[in-house]
Amino acid sequence: MVGPLLIVELFLHHAVVLFFKKMLAYLRMCIFCRTFAKNCDMNESTPALIYQQPSIEFVTVAVQLCLYLERIQETEKDDFLEKMLCMLPLLYLKARLVPREKSDEETYLERFVTEADYDTLRERIRELLGSEDSFLEVHMEDMRYSDEPITAFISENIADIYQELKDLACNYQSENESVMTDALLACLDAFEQHWGQKLLNILRPLHALSLPPEYE
Repeated sequence: MVGPLLIVELFLHHAVVLFFKKMLAYLRMCIFCRTFAKNCDMNESTPALIYQQPSIEFVTVAVQLCLYLERIQETEKDDFLEKMLCMLPLLYLKARLVPREKSDEETYLERFVTEADYDTLRERIRELLGSEDSFLEVHMEDMRYSDEPITAFISENIADIYQELKDLACNYQSENESVMTDALLACLDAFEQHWGQKLLNILRPLHALSLPPEYE
């Protein structure tokens, strides 16, 4: 009969193995992109969008943010605030620098983030921030129908951003150029439509939370 301690050890081992497999998959994707970019640099013609340097840098930052958020159970509030205030502006900049193109053909893109994944991340961020998770926002679509600021949540906005980035990263792992291109374009379109604004919206409350008490 297997003892309870052994069961816990086996479970933890399995979780660690899954985590490192996931990390290696992400890193393999980044190396794959960088290798192709170097090869394309030797060619006089303009490389495909997914192999251009701005695209590679954007996807690399997106992957790093996903990895950090997936380890959020190990994160303390101060570290979380510091990382978000460094990574989110960089992510916005990298997304802005990627050239915009239109896809020649429509490819079915698989969605990888489940409702459970989304809720787990959102709840963990909410636990970290407590009552400071909410903030008043005026740059929202619903403000067209309201004269008062609307309550928004840092946790929900970050979960929305994560969902778009994780789907992009997972589609990139296919190493199928058509899928990768359409996934990149879809993520950039979503950036223009909603998650770019959400990223900017949460920087203000995150900055305020990071200040020492004498500046509050």
